Amino acid sequence: MNLAPFTSAAAIARAVRSGETTARAVVEAMLARIAAVDPVVNAYSVVTAERALARADAVDAGPRDGPLAGVPFAVKNLFDLAGHTTLAGAAVTRSDPPATRDADLVEALEAAGAICVGALHMGEFAYDFTGENAHYGPCRNPHDPARMSGGSSSGSGAATAAGIAPVSLGSDTNGSLRVPASLCGVFSLKPTYGRLPRGGTYPFVDSLDHLGPLARTAEDLALAYDALAAASGARDHAFVRRPAAAPAAERRTERIGIMRGWFEDNAAAEANERRDRALTAFPDHVDVALDGAEAGRAAAYLVTNAESAAFHLPRLRAAPDAFDPDTRDRFLAGALLPAAWIDRAQRVRRWWLEAVLRAFAASDVDVMLAPATPFTAPAIGQKTLTLAGREVPLRPNLGLLAQPFSCIGLPVATVPVFGAGELPLGMQLIARPWDEGAVLSAAARLEAAGFTAHPPRIAAPRLSSVA
Repeated sequence: MNLAPFTSAAAIARAVRSGETTARAVVEAMLARIAAVDPVVNAYSVVTAERALARADAVDAGPRDGPLAGVPFAVKNLFDLAGHTTLAGAAVTRSDPPATRDADLVEALEAAGAICVGALHMGEFAYDFTGENAHYGPCRNPHDPARMSGGSSSGSGAATAAGIAPVSLGSDTNGSLRVPASLCGVFSLKPTYGRLPRGGTYPFVDSLDHLGPLARTAEDLALAYDALAAASGARDHAFVRRPAAAPAAERRTERIGIMRGWFEDNAAAEANERRDRALTAFPDHVDVALDGAEAGRAAAYLVTNAESAAFHLPRLRAAPDAFDPDTRDRFLAGALLPAAWIDRAQRVRRWWLEAVLRAFAASDVDVMLAPATPFTAPAIGQKTLTLAGREVPLRPNLGLLAQPFSCIGLPVATVPVFGAGELPLGMQLIARPWDEGAVLSAAARLEAAGFTAHPPRIAAPRLSSVA
């Protein structure tokens, strides 16, 4: 069976399960494509070819009945891979010992039959929105290699978009799944805080960190999430009151709330136009009145700065010059924040969550919709941009629309909305806690409207087939 470079994870798994192809053939083709494409994109930090081929042979030995049988995947380089040092996008970690086991979610995907082919580029210690890494170079956008991939899950977004990882894993603290998904034109899911375990991952901000999948289709995103939730739920006892994850069969059609106000005023015209285009897929929609997004964003910033600084202070004291100066300075600034500010940020955080939940109830909506980024991918090296009539620094404002939902733990899917000849720009779909099914259903509906099926224009050889 011939499988094109952008064949979906679902189609690969069906072909492997049916015997039309083998997991080894799929992995060999994927490794060849990575070798051809990644020198342009710079999405991979390590390719685990020997491991992947051995795992493919194990899948082929059967039973080949996993929902992701034979599907290659890659992970942000803050997920442990046994035998490899977890760099977390940094240079100061190079001398750390290699991991002795895989991260929980890597094990979960492999339990479903998937095959890990490598670890991916990321912003240093996940503190980045651009995909520009001072130690390992920029990760480039497959739709235009002169543009940013977004971060900090830069390699996850770019590899998935470029057809060199049908599914990938990333993390989201302040938008690190949503920003690269938006700029690279792929789907992502930030599940409810605590839904998926974080064992075997390098932390950034403990009270904000989420882990989740990226994929090129809504079906693949749901398949990956279901595998993660099903295989890993029993391992994490920290959130024993959480409801069980709803399977795909229980996902439903939803009523959409349009987030205007702050989310509209701080988005470029192209972002608002894409939002309006997306709304044509949802006839049942209403405007949502919601004040306080700016305060929610500020709370996320302060909590991020304080918690991350406390975690990194020992290494900052020991080897300050081993950090990217921009990252180092943000950590040092966080270490100087007054305790009273952090206490206030935590109180604002609780208030903002209650405000959002009240808005869900008052509007009687299942999902809220807003752009994921204020604009499409900027040029690599760009430092400022004009937004709402004023010049602002680019780096922090890439996450401007994602951050208000960073500190309150809600599930958020990102869905690309773009047509032929356009750069991607994603929409955030936000639901109540534990209702991942609502955002996955909405993502599938938006995809069915035809806004998301445009492969990148990256110049790379097309692989003929896998046999």
